[in-house]
Amino acid sequence: MKNYLDDMRADWLERIQPAKHGDFRKQVNEWWNSLSDGQKTVSGIIAANILVFCCWRVPSIQRIMVRYFTSNPASNNLCLPMILSTFSHFSLFHMAANMYVLWTFSSSIVSILGQEQFLALYMSAGVVSTFASYVCKAATGRFGPSLGASGAIMTILAVVCTKMPEAKLAIIFLPMFTFTAGNALKVIISLDSMGLLLGWNFFDHAAHLGGALLGIWYALYGHELIWKKREPLVKIWHEFRSNPPRSG
Repeated sequence: MKNYLDDMRADWLERIQPAKHGDFRKQVNEWWNSLSDGQKTVSGIIAANILVFCCWRVPSIQRIMVRYFTSNPASNNLCLPMILSTFSHFSLFHMAANMYVLWTFSSSIVSILGQEQFLALYMSAGVVSTFASYVCKAATGRFGPSLGASGAIMTILAVVCTKMPEAKLAIIFLPMFTFTAGNALKVIISLDSMGLLLGWNFFDHAAHLGGALLGIWYALYGHELIWKKREPLVKIWHEFRSNPPRSG
């Protein structure tokens, strides 16, 4: 009985005592190892978005944030914001929604493309979707700043839905209603097309459409036309690094 009570007391003390530094690190390592390759890959992207979100709360750098972390064709800075605005969110709900979708599709997209190709496509998608937004704003004369990862995430969603059209999806608040990925992509493209034609201002519909069309094209043709043809260039680069030209 004494041994039994001593064991119970030891278990109770272990529960109420704060975890040691080594125990906390062990728990973090276990959590990290439990993640899929896709979740590990997007963790850095999510961290970057959180950092930029926090920077928006610093009054002394507001001008820098507006100049470089929002995209606007009327601005004097056009190129750098095309990629930096992809990591920029001013609203907590906007960032949380985008990062949730990215996290949800991370395992699927990385299993389809691999880590390197996913990162290359994500960064390229940010630039292409922002360029589509530039063109639309310049054509309609409706200038204004845009920011957010929605365009790049639309590319990722479109790739997954094109490659896996029969996959079942559900809305987080309505999990009882399911639909196929192919139908979801059709509905999203239809809504953004209507928003673009009718002049809705809820979202940057041109960026969404640009991202979605890039994703569909890349899933059908881009991998064969771009990614596979880079192998000779990569081989030349590795040979150059292994045997650099000697001077003199």
